Amino acid sequence: MRAEEISVTEQGRSFTINLNPQPEGGFTVLVPALPEVVTEGETREEALANAREAIEAMLAVYREEGWPIPADVPTEVEHLTVAA
Repeated sequence: MRAEEISVTEQGRSFTINLNPQPEGGFTVLVPALPEVVTEGETREEALANAREAIEAMLAVYREEGWPIPADVPTEVEHLTVAA
């Protein structure tokens, strides 16, 4: 898993995203601050573009519903070794 930050230009907000490579290829993207957002792409660039689009769409829903837009949730990546 790789945590990155993506900026949404409409209001200048930044959101941390989790960019997860998939074994069969491509990437899945999760947004900790917006758990409704799950998207993917065949390439890193496509996944990031899809993430931006999905975040902007979800923020539009939040505004339409009058919900407060959540603050970013930074992600820490740790590696644990366990007995297999």
